[in-house]
Amino acid sequence: MNFKQKRTNRIVRHTRVRARIIGTKDRPRASVFRSNKHIFVQLIDDEAHKTILSSKIMAVSKSKAKGSKSVKATEIGKIVAEKAKTAGINQVIFDRGGYKYHGRVKALADGLRSGGIKF
Repeated sequence: MNFKQKRTNRIVRHTRVRARIIGTKDRPRASVFRSNKHIFVQLIDDEAHKTILSSKIMAVSKSKAKGSKSVKATEIGKIVAEKAKTAGINQVIFDRGGYKYHGRVKALADGLRSGGIKF
């Protein structure tokens, strides 16, 4: 299976999931994008079509966090949870973006949960 086919399959899975998940102002959608080097997360209000806040793994590299990409993904989850708490957000709908709930995606979700965000 080549890269193009894997990417197409992920987009099909993501589209299927997005048909059922809608973020609101009170409970935004936590959308995850994972590349080979980085992981990005956004809290999105789908009703207003706006991104409430976002963060990426680069923020962790600026804070000199050491460890694997999974450890950095956990730190990103904690940073986003802290930002969300200051914005008054306590609950989110987790959108894994067509990826398996495994590895860095799971580490990000665990970081959000440890920061006090409920799914």
